[in-house]
Amino acid sequence: MGSDTRLPLSLSHLPHANRQSILAFLVVLAIVRASPLNQVKPIADAVTLRAWRNERRRVREEKRKRLLETPLNTPALEKKMVDLYIPDPSGSGSRTLLVPHRGRISKVHITPTSAELYAQHLKLFPPLKPGEKLGVNKRFWSMLFAVLKIAFPSKSGKEAFLLVLHTSFLVARTVLSVMVARLDGRIVRDLVSANGKGFLRGLGWWFALAIPSTYTNSMIRYLERKLALAFRTNLTRYIHDLYLNDNLNYYKFGLGLGAAAVEPTVAGERGENAAAEAAAGGADQFITTDLARFCDTLAALYGNIGKPGLDLVIFTSQLATALGPLGTIGLFANYGFTAWILKKATPAFGRMAATEARLEGEYRAGLSRIGRDGEEVAFYNGGQREKGILWKTYENLARHVHTVFKIRVPYGMTEDFVIKYLWSAVGYGLMSIPILFPVSKHMIQGTGKGEIHHEVAARTESYVSNRRLLLSLADAGGRLMYSGKDLAELSGYTSRVYALLASLHALNNGIYAENPRPASLPKEQTFYDMSTIHGQIIVGPSHVLLQGVPIVAPAGGAAGAERGGEELIHSLDLRVEKGEHTLITGPNGVGKTSIARIIAQLWPTWDGLLERPVHGEGGIFFLPQRPYLSIGSLRDQVIYPYTYAEMKARGRTDSELMSILEHVHLAYLPAREGGWDTRKEWKDVLSGGEKQRMGMARLFYHRPAYAILDECTSAVSSDVEGLMYEHAKSLDITLITISHRPSLLKYHNRHLRLGDSATAPPTSPLARTNSAPRFPSSANILALSSMTSPSPAAAQGWQLTILSAGSAEEKMELDMEIKRLEEVLGTEVGGWEKRLQDINRELSGESVVA
Repeated sequence: MGSDTRLPLSLSHLPHANRQSILAFLVVLAIVRASPLNQVKPIADAVTLRAWRNERRRVREEKRKRLLETPLNTPALEKKMVDLYIPDPSGSGSRTLLVPHRGRISKVHITPTSAELYAQHLKLFPPLKPGEKLGVNKRFWSMLFAVLKIAFPSKSGKEAFLLVLHTSFLVARTVLSVMVARLDGRIVRDLVSANGKGFLRGLGWWFALAIPSTYTNSMIRYLERKLALAFRTNLTRYIHDLYLNDNLNYYKFGLGLGAAAVEPTVAGERGENAAAEAAAGGADQFITTDLARFCDTLAALYGNIGKPGLDLVIFTSQLATALGPLGTIGLFANYGFTAWILKKATPAFGRMAATEARLEGEYRAGLSRIGRDGEEVAFYNGGQREKGILWKTYENLARHVHTVFKIRVPYGMTEDFVIKYLWSAVGYGLMSIPILFPVSKHMIQGTGKGEIHHEVAARTESYVSNRRLLLSLADAGGRLMYSGKDLAELSGYTSRVYALLASLHALNNGIYAENPRPASLPKEQTFYDMSTIHGQIIVGPSHVLLQGVPIVAPAGGAAGAERGGEELIHSLDLRVEKGEHTLITGPNGVGKTSIARIIAQLWPTWDGLLERPVHGEGGIFFLPQRPYLSIGSLRDQVIYPYTYAEMKARGRTDSELMSILEHVHLAYLPAREGGWDTRKEWKDVLSGGEKQRMGMARLFYHRPAYAILDECTSAVSSDVEGLMYEHAKSLDITLITISHRPSLLKYHNRHLRLGDSATAPPTSPLARTNSAPRFPSSANILALSSMTSPSPAAAQGWQLTILSAGSAEEKMELDMEIKRLEEVLGTEVGGWEKRLQDINRELSGESVVA
């Protein structure tokens, strides 16, 4: 009984909350003791939230595994992509992305940039004029406005929300800075006055303000990066849609077709031309590095100008109350004097930034070239030579950077002297006005608020508060002056991005600068300038037609714009209907591949008429000389440029792909490489012959009506080559083959021969020499034996012969090919033998008689 009465007495002295906790613990303990042992563990798990913690651990582990996964080690990625998006059935190119998130599917609609928007923006991007001066001037602001129309597309979009939020945090930081300055003076006043309670209260407020201040600073940096990323995303998407479109702007830009000739200055040097540099190629530097620097500098510049500008207004208004009108006038006089000094001392940072970006691009292109052509360089053992070229490019970059560093030394000295020392001296002088001249202070500010009992404490508070405000003001002024340098650098990056956009807009609309005719060009020779393209192109007919089309190689870059295009064939007339398999032959450099490029619209049609089918299934397909293998799975190599999702949408299967590989003798690849979903660097895995047969597999997959094959089987054995050609004809594909192999004549029924021309320019490979003609000059097969006067077609450097399988015409064509080879060997072998004899005599020490 005694123990039972003591327990309530002891609990009665405890607070009510503690008594409830102890009773709850005793009840739980009694339940646990009364429960069987096999039920204790579930209760303990429930109390300790064991299941919840295990689930959280499992979710974190799965998330970590997903983050570690990459497309190169997830073979099922291609299959997952089938259900990742829904294409728009209207054919506009829009897609609805299906994004899984926490058990739900979110739909994100992606719309490509419309052609109407590009047409509206065209007037905003006139090309930069040759020799146009870069810097913070009127032209810079117009270029920046044009680029901002893309980076900031809407006043109510995400970018506007980020900008408003960023501005609010900038204002909040300025307000907090003023509060901290006032609180700093109050803490020092209480310390001087020995006011312990006030001092502790001030420390409490100090820590209370520290939390929002640190959060504000972090959010300003975070929103600045978010704003830069939003700008870059908008610009990158806009540039990608303009760069990688059906107009082949990526090819034209890389070839430098948008460049204009740079006029020499009075001193004979070439002036600045950012547009020419952009049009000369190297889009990777523009789209990656230059665009990122532009967006980062632009986003940081808003904070570097907006925040210091706001600080100047607020801090100046706060100091004006303490310093009076005289001190305020001194502040503004200091602002004006500082701006005048820095304006005079600031070098052309914009032009230097643009030049550095260009040199960085050249150095980067050199590294990319070595990585791209590493095998060829290794075969030639050209590492030392490439190192010399690369080091020279780097030296140009390092020399320019070193020059910039030397220029920044006197500018940095002037800037530091003005911002740190001059502003500090002026600040001390202004702070001394209310302390050293209290009478003048009362005269200027009027009557005071009353008698101050603690004059020393009040002066200390005023000094500390004003000093912190002046230090913050000097820091704001310094950042505002530093932003002048950032603004100059932004002008350089803006000119680079603007030049890229202006060049792409011009290429997309076929707008080219008009270049003067070179004085050294003969009068009888045509000057092929990109601004004088008058050819007509019709896409859609069920045949291939070139009527009066000159075969001209366009010259890229500023130097090429000066001399114009190079004429290879003066005028070509060729019509290919369904079933008219045509073989195109001729010596190197005569224009065989150029015909394919003009039909593919890679090169311009300067004159005449070009008609061709649409590209792709049922139309026309091109196989270039160099096989291209994309990034992706083995399946992607066959169906390129389609994706796996597009393949499934068309009802195509892997078994069909295997049948295609059997026809090109590559059926062993899926088993050898690990299946259709294997992802590798295929250009390094497949041999030369396998790459070319993979190209033929693509041809069989797409099944076009016409196929232009440009030396696409040169690394394939003759027997496999013949089987592939026969299979292509069995699929009802009309072949237009460019080759050096006369053996391919038996798979064609027409032969287009490109050879000597009496009317070709002297620089053309078709120009007739004193040697015997490579081909007979007649235009029809009946005149092959007589070889009298040349026909009009032969005079232009080409002739077309109609063949029949196993006919005398085909045999005569082969005989003429053999005769031509015999003539070449008969002319040159004697000279080779004589040279070999001379070398043997030299090696044996005998003298060689000339």
